[in-house]
Amino acid sequence: MSVILKAPNTADAGTPNKSNPQVVETVGRVLEDIRANGDDAVRRYSEQFDKWSPTSFRLGPDQIRSIVSSLPTTVIDDLTFVQKQVRNFAQAQRDSMRDVEVETLPGVLLGHKHVPVSASGAYVPGGRYPLTASAHMTVVTAKVAGVERVAATTPPNQGEPPQISVAAMYLAGADEVYVLGGVQAIGALALGTETIDPVNLLTGPGNAYVAEAKRQLFGEVGIDLFAGPTEVLIVADASADPFIVAADLLSQAEHGPDSPVVLITTSERVGRETIAEVERQLENLPTSAIASVSWRDHGEVHLVDTLEEAFALADEFASEHVQILTEEPRRALAEMHDYGALFLGEKTCVSFGDKAIGTNHVLPTLKAARYTGGLWVGKYLKTVTYQEIVEAESSAELGRICGRAARLENFEGHARSADARAAKFGHDQLAWTDHSFTAEAAVASE
Repeated sequence: MSVILKAPNTADAGTPNKSNPQVVETVGRVLEDIRANGDDAVRRYSEQFDKWSPTSFRLGPDQIRSIVSSLPTTVIDDLTFVQKQVRNFAQAQRDSMRDVEVETLPGVLLGHKHVPVSASGAYVPGGRYPLTASAHMTVVTAKVAGVERVAATTPPNQGEPPQISVAAMYLAGADEVYVLGGVQAIGALALGTETIDPVNLLTGPGNAYVAEAKRQLFGEVGIDLFAGPTEVLIVADASADPFIVAADLLSQAEHGPDSPVVLITTSERVGRETIAEVERQLENLPTSAIASVSWRDHGEVHLVDTLEEAFALADEFASEHVQILTEEPRRALAEMHDYGALFLGEKTCVSFGDKAIGTNHVLPTLKAARYTGGLWVGKYLKTVTYQEIVEAESSAELGRICGRAARLENFEGHARSADARAAKFGHDQLAWTDHSFTAEAAVASE
């Protein structure tokens, strides 16, 4: 049984990322212009939207070195530390992915190998929040996967390259660093221009226009995820500290006014005290203008009888970030199925995942956790198969079986290709031609 202690305030709170027809139309028009006019279109939109039109959108080595050297040592040290955490975990993920080759029949070898995409694009948002952590997640992970060319881009900041974002992209290992934002950046990377080579995969979060651009380009290029507003859901029992619960809810509410923030608890006391504590903390939160709207319009608190019910309800939400603030947090690993990432216990918080701990923060939203996980090193790898038959008898036998199977489906061309192997390597007669193979020819071809 579930009792709602706080419900969303708006009728459409459950679907905060509905497609905006104006956004869809604008993005489509911009992309088609870039497709037709390349650099000229990119520069026009950069001037229109960002008042930014440098000689080159790509930063040269001297510009990058100057920016990096101007930053305090502590900033560089912190960026380096965080990127090391991301790199270490991504490397552990890569090491877990083994190439495979098995002999399924005598002389029949089947295998797969992991091949990195040749070029990826990394979008690092700017504007209200310069999300330097996105550089760690999209550039470092790509390089660990073995991507040869990573082109990273970020919007200008009041007519200047954003220093910390540029440093983060450079330190992460980006091969090309661009100061270019919005749909024009996504379009340039995906479609290519006279001065920007196209990539095969687009990664990184962005505003509604960036997300829509990625959606429209999906198919021409790969993308990491269809991105929606940041989400957090906390499962708490009577042992949870309402002060911590409130702080963790607000940490994600400040991402945007449409960010869902949900608490599911087995304790009415924890639920009601958390609601009161959120209101108190909003009074002196610098980002309260945003977080308060998210809490008002998309905040929910559910009271359930048991943790089993809590986990089941949490799976229905399939939220991006799920925190488990209970006496036995690791129970969620066995009992939950649908989430972007789990954060287990009071000592862990979503902010760690967003900024410092090393797991990737590009995660599924809008219930996509029902069918996918987040960005990881494997996203940059194509798992491709290969086949080889080295025994004549196996080729002949598979030829006979394949021929019969193909004719069941009326694919005569397939069948004849298989028949040819049965004839050459098994000395079968070909009913549809007078061509024949000698035993010597079969031996010679081995």
